[in-house]
This record gives sequence, structure tokens and C-alpha cells, in this order.
Amino acid sequence: MKGQTMDYDGLDALAMADLVRRGEVAPDHFVKEAKARIAALNPSLNAVVHHFPGEASYATEGVFAGVPLLLKDTGVPLKDMPITSGTRLHKDVVSPADSTLGSRLRTAGFAFLGRTNTPELALSFTTEGTFHGTARNPWDLTRTPGGSSGGAAASVAAGIMPMTQCSDGAGSIRVPAAHCGVFGLKPSRLRNPSGPAVAEGIGGMGTLHAISRSVRDSAAMLDVTHGADIGDPWGSPPVKGSFLDAVSRPPRSLKIGMEITGDADCRAAVEAAAALCEKLGHKVELAEPKYNREAVKRAWLTVSAVNVARGTRALAKAKNIADPLALLEPVNAEWVKMGDAVSGTDYLGAIDALHQSSRAMGRYFSDYDIYLSPTTAEVAPKLGHLSGEGLSVEEFFERFWSHAPLTAVFNASGCPAMSVPLHWSEAGIPVGVHFGAAFGAEALLFSLAGQLEAASPWAKRRPNMSEVTA
Repeated sequence: MKGQTMDYDGLDALAMADLVRRGEVAPDHFVKEAKARIAALNPSLNAVVHHFPGEASYATEGVFAGVPLLLKDTGVPLKDMPITSGTRLHKDVVSPADSTLGSRLRTAGFAFLGRTNTPELALSFTTEGTFHGTARNPWDLTRTPGGSSGGAAASVAAGIMPMTQCSDGAGSIRVPAAHCGVFGLKPSRLRNPSGPAVAEGIGGMGTLHAISRSVRDSAAMLDVTHGADIGDPWGSPPVKGSFLDAVSRPPRSLKIGMEITGDADCRAAVEAAAALCEKLGHKVELAEPKYNREAVKRAWLTVSAVNVARGTRALAKAKNIADPLALLEPVNAEWVKMGDAVSGTDYLGAIDALHQSSRAMGRYFSDYDIYLSPTTAEVAPKLGHLSGEGLSVEEFFERFWSHAPLTAVFNASGCPAMSVPLHWSEAGIPVGVHFGAAFGAEALLFSLAGQLEAASPWAKRRPNMSEVTA
């Protein structure tokens, strides 16, 4: 590198791309480093489950020129690349074409290296599938990195990647971000397109985006990926200006409604975040959104079950698999059976419950700019605690929902939300803090996140990777 010392750990994705564009490093410089880190750390973390063949050439232009990127093992197809959704049922599935989001990421200059570990069919808050095996948290290898984007979050926390592509259907970006001490934002419903092969994910609740070390990387990625695809069934409010610009623009004094719940560490994290927000000039008061929590919970289960059942049956028909349930983990096979039994009337009732949550959150954000809460109700638990092994689908779902009871309403309502790494327990385990905003208000979240990042920097707080490789 010309006249400069390059520290991979000290650079975010935008900084890496700037060096590539200016010719300060070779186009494949950061790709080589990322591959070396995957080779060194993945045997312990099991974060990466597919390795893509090397690119013939690397981009020297684009917002993310020459930046390595891992994609989650579900949600964003790439031409001729595997995408198995963490299940034997999808073994040998290869995408015939780029998805719209994949094409936009490619145009931005990213170098795709592979896919990250996710639980079977992305149906868990822990990444402990039988097909790809267990992913581990780099802060403590006996703990879960979360799910369903567990491999993605572990890769960023461990310093393998500056950012990763992810998806979120109930908290699957935000929960792993919270457990791994990194930043994760779920955009508004279909701010990022899911097509063209898929119109929407799980009744509009599934949302694509990223986990990153820096706030500005997340904002810059959303700048290059957002925008409706042809024929999208939903539309997010128009974007004014750049999300990246919002990060460096401190917000006005905000009215923040706060809910404190969970274990002692999660409660302490919210209280500390509230104190920081007040120090920054915002007003914080106790105020919970008034939506029917039990109705949202049951609606999420119903809608997810029907969508999983439909996807499973369609793939089995396309691949001529006589008994697809035999290829699934028992708890997920039961989930498919549950979906098979849902009537059209009950499904429509569940969709209506999701829409009612949109009304309720809309009313809440008429009174408050931001909703502050813990991301999860407990710190990252030991491996096995959130696994579905040996449980009925109802038992598994109760444990799943209790782990992060406040995140899914943002999927149900379509509103954006983020997990910010502002706190660590006395044992050194990350504790995420959750901030939500009104539908279409990602720019406000990025402004607040940028302000919080400047006031309480987290990027240099890393797990000890020498212990992982020892």
C-alpha cells in the first residue's frame, strides 16, 4: 500500500472501497484477507457454509468496490451459486439468475465470497441446524450468535467481514446483532425488494438488509439497494436524500417512548441507553405501544407456518420428492403440518391482525419519534437453550418468542427498527439495545445511530480471536 499502513480491523467497508478506487491497494487486496480469516476462524465459528469460486476480476469502481461480502444462506439468489436455506431439503439448489437485490449488490462493486450459516428454513433465534451444524458466538463459543442470521453476525463480530447481507422476519437481523455486539437495521417493509421470483417474504414480514460494524456501512448499502422492483405489491414512502448523509446529521431533540423488560442485563442496557439519549438532548419517558401482543404472536405463527408449508410443498413438487418432511428437522416438519391445516379464513384473520398492528404502531409514532426497548429479553444463551430438538412446535415457538418478544411487531407492522451495540454485561457478553421508528423513517434511525455511535463508540470493542484459534 502506497505510503499508508493498512489495518483490516480498523477499516469499515466504505473505507476499504475508497482505498481500492484510489489504487492504494490491489482490487483483490481485501478479498484475500477475508479469505484468510475465513480459513483461520471458520473451523471454530462455523459461520460460513458455502464458499463461492473466485471472481475472474474485481471491481475498481462502485460504492463498495473490491469489498468482500458474504450473503445469508437464504433470501438473495445469485446466478449459478448455491442457496440451501440451512436444510437438506434444498441440497444442491443452485440459483438460475441473480435476484434484484443480488444484481444491485453486484453493481455496487462487492466481491461475493460465499454464504453464512442459518438455521433450517431460517426459523429460529439460534443457528443450530442439523444440515450445516452449529454456529458459535465469537464472544463465547459456548453461546449462540443468535438467529436466523447467526453466521452473518458472527462473521462481522469476529472481524472476518466488515459487513454481511442478512434478512429479518421476526428479528433475525437484530437478535444476532444484539448477541454479537454489532449493528443491525431492519428497513421498512419492502424498502429493499425481494423479487423478481418472490413478491414478498412471509406475508410482507420478511425484510432484506445487513449486519455491519459501522452505522455508515449499513446506510450506504441501503442507498444502493433500496427502491421498488417492477410489480412489487407494497411500497415504502419515498426517500428524501441519502441514508448515508443522515448518519452524519444529528437528529433534532427526539421524544422517545421506552419499555424496560427482560433480564437484569437487558434492563440495565436500556436504562443506560436512555441516560445516554437524555445526555444527547432527547426526552425519554416510559411508554409502551398499545397493540394486541397475543394476536400478533399467534398471527406470526400462523402466517409463517402457511408460508413454510407452501414453500416446502412447492419445492418437493419441483424436485419430485415424495416425502419432503422426512428431510426436515422434526420440529420444522411439524410446523409444515400446522401450516397445511390452516384454513383460508384463519390465514386471512392472521393477516388482518398484522395490519391491525400497523395501525397501532402508527398511532404510537404519532406521539413518539422513537421506541426504545431491549432487543432481546436475555443475553445470548448457551447453545441448546433455543434449539428445537426434542420440542413440539408449540413448545419451541414459546421459547423462541419469549427470547425476543418485542422485535416481531416491527415485521408485522412494517416499521423499521435497529439493534445498537451500546452495552456489555459484567461477563463481557454483548447486549443490544432496540430502537424503532415510524414506517419509512429509516433516515431518522440512521441519524440517531450515528449520534449514538459517536457518543459511545463500539467498533474497537472486539472478542479475543486468539482464544478462538488457540
